[in-house]
Amino acid sequence: MKMYINIRFKKKTAERFQHFSKTHYKTHTDAMAGMLDFFFYNEISPKENFGPTGRRIENSLKKRINAVIAIMKNIEKTQTKPTAEMLMALLEQVEPKKKPLILENNNFRADIKSQVSESKKNDRA
Repeated sequence: MKMYINIRFKKKTAERFQHFSKTHYKTHTDAMAGMLDFFFYNEISPKENFGPTGRRIENSLKKRINAVIAIMKNIEKTQTKPTAEMLMALLEQVEPKKKPLILENNNFRADIKSQVSESKKNDRA
């Protein structure tokens, strides 16, 4: 004859356990034994925090992968393509495409600069 013992749980906890037990085990005894064995064999405490979940790790990996992709695109745009064009120009002996110069100050005029420098010379004399 099997011996049984009563254990008191709060109603909400008992309902959660019964639902868990029905979905994963044949009997409540098997469910409790399985949970106890899990903690015993893995030498962990039920109060321990296992760290980040799989979703958090996945999101952080996606962010890092996107950052690496952005860096690679930038390198390709600024270093690889211009270098490849220069090498092709050397091999084909054709001048690379000339791009217009970008000036920082479009209002700059050389004649004004020379006038300013001449006025400073006149002020010193």
